Amino acid sequence: MGIRVRPAVRDDAPGICIVYNQGIEDRIATFETQTRSPDDITHWLGDDACPVVVAEEDGHILGFASTSAYSTRECYAGIREFSIYVHREAKRRGIARKLLVALCDAAAKAGCWKLTSRIFPENTASLELCKSLGFRVVGTHLRHAKLEGEWRDVVTVERLLDQG
Repeated sequence: MGIRVRPAVRDDAPGICIVYNQGIEDRIATFETQTRSPDDITHWLGDDACPVVVAEEDGHILGFASTSAYSTRECYAGIREFSIYVHREAKRRGIARKLLVALCDAAAKAGCWKLTSRIFPENTASLELCKSLGFRVVGTHLRHAKLEGEWRDVVTVERLLDQG
């Protein structure tokens, strides 16, 4: 049947959890270090203002893209931070691209005007994906946070959703 990208539902929490925990363990995409349970993921789902999409094939979650509020300040109500994670065994199949395209569409439909993210500089695949889909590099935050006791930089990207 092929890869299908769709809005995430609560029943997807276990599959999302597996993929997210791989990302946490691999230490290439997040400052998080403690793995999560499906219950930890459930609160992400069902909020129309913060879309989450999944890629699935044959009933298995291959990846997800999520948004979260950028700030609690009302003036930033239409800005979302985003993350994308793909299962280790499903990489290099174009899944991240499909997820990010779907996430941009879902966020625009939810009334968002901008998506932004912070990406480790050595995560060149994610940086290239973002650039190819119209995100621009805003700059680099030096020593943004520590991961396993080491300071890490991040590259900030953004895309205005009404400008393709």
